Amino acid sequence: MKKAEFKLEELSCPSCLMKIDKAVKSHKEVVKSSVNVMFNSSKVTFDFNDDFDVNIVKESIEKLGFDVLKVNVK
Repeated sequence: MKKAEFKLEELSCPSCLMKIDKAVKSHKEVVKSSVNVMFNSSKVTFDFNDDFDVNIVKESIEKLGFDVLKVNVK
């Protein structure tokens, strides 16, 4: 299992947080209980299966209209 952290553009409303949370959790390879969207720091963290390409989640967030500024995978 690996962990990802995405730094996003500044989030401006709580509904943005909910949209991003739903998009990340929609991927079956993501451990849903690990998803954390942080409003004040504009970050998303989640755990995922080793063979999963996190760029798929990045694309899902960007399709919602939010820029992913940085991706860290541990």
